[in-house]
Amino acid sequence: METLLVITNCPDEETANAIALAAVEEKLAACVNILPRVQSVYRWQGKVESASEIPLFFKSTAANYPALEARIRQLHPYELPEIIALPLSHGLPAYLNWVTAETTQ
Repeated sequence: METLLVITNCPDEETANAIALAAVEEKLAACVNILPRVQSVYRWQGKVESASEIPLFFKSTAANYPALEARIRQLHPYELPEIIALPLSHGLPAYLNWVTAETTQ
């Protein structure tokens, strides 16, 4: 099963914690890392913006990605949240197997 690293950014700790908890409780991700605040600079609706955000790293599978994306969108306050998924081409086999086992519905 293909393992993914899914990334999003949240505006605050409350949102980050709610999304992370839902993803793990619902077996959409085996683990979610909540990182320290970062400063994001981006262009939005023709203007350069800057915001302090909380990054989330989800360990999940390609099979769970559609449901995980939908759940993040449901809980996320942004009009257009960053949600990107990176395939993990290599990793400790036992860890990758754990991700699969913990996200099997």
